[in-house]
Amino acid sequence: MITNFSGKKISAMLGVVPETIGHFDDEIGNYSFPAQQTMRLKKVMGYNQHRLSKETSTVSDFGVFGLNYILQNGWIKKEEIGAVVVVSLCPDYFVPHNSNIIAGNCGLGDGVICLDIAQGCCGFLIGLMQSFMLLDHLPNKKVVLVNGDVLSHKISKRDRNDYPLVGDAATITIVENDTSAKSIYYEMHMDGSRGNALKIPAGGFRMPNSPETAVMRDLGDGNFRALDHMHMEGSEIFNFVQTDVASMLLDVFNRNVAKIEDIDYFFFHQPNRFMLQKLAEKVGIPKDKLFMNLVENFGNPSGASIPLTAVYNCCETLLSKNSRCCLSAFGSGLAWGVMFMDIGNLDHCEMVETTL
Repeated sequence: MITNFSGKKISAMLGVVPETIGHFDDEIGNYSFPAQQTMRLKKVMGYNQHRLSKETSTVSDFGVFGLNYILQNGWIKKEEIGAVVVVSLCPDYFVPHNSNIIAGNCGLGDGVICLDIAQGCCGFLIGLMQSFMLLDHLPNKKVVLVNGDVLSHKISKRDRNDYPLVGDAATITIVENDTSAKSIYYEMHMDGSRGNALKIPAGGFRMPNSPETAVMRDLGDGNFRALDHMHMEGSEIFNFVQTDVASMLLDVFNRNVAKIEDIDYFFFHQPNRFMLQKLAEKVGIPKDKLFMNLVENFGNPSGASIPLTAVYNCCETLLSKNSRCCLSAFGSGLAWGVMFMDIGNLDHCEMVETTL
């Protein structure tokens, strides 16, 4: 899919992170590998610390906390909200939906559209796409886009491949119409034939959770996990990023959709520092314009990674001036996409901690 959106902008961004911090150095005893071998990954992959929510906390908890914070601080009025879009892999329940839970707990009226989208790594780009389309039918309203996951609940603490990467977080982005906004280029690709490269085998209707799916096993690579746990085939995802994602980016720059030198910031999904470094080298992206520090400070928060990267690194700049940005995400699905849009002169931009 390739398209353009007109007359749309981001007006505010909030990052919400749990206060609990897990330190990589404290977790190396969980793994069945020599400590010295495990510590070598710290520098290469960018492991250091990650944010972990309580076992009882859910995505709707983060969404309610964040939206109430925005409402109480006057970022937006309830009557201005036309839709709540939640993009997550972590529903509180099969029914009701997280968007309805958030809208109900925040006291929004029954005229507000509530919509859940089950997407992971590309969740921010897909959420923006849906928000832009809704705004075409909500000319005098704004859309509240919530991206969030608590995937630490679904990853084995004895899995060195996956657990050091994960980070729990949510972001809330306010999107609205603006006739003066520059055109937004949007491109998205999906290939379900490779979807098993990032998967939680059990928990849905195909394989319901059971005592058997909860059994921890060494699956042959020294990492212990159950069928209830998420697993990423690291080599497959790395090759996918270096081939499909790199080819997409090279193509858009070769077609002069945008010029690398004209981009102020590259806000990319944050799988790990090593993967981003290799992607930057292949595409020719200056490393001083591509932030790679989210995993070492927060972990990889799935679909919230792009807005959280922007908030963490560029809040003051995004509040004070407009910047030409390249947004790219890639991962679960498999899915990969890219956007070019101006982000800046925001009304509000902030990160807050919560006890969740």
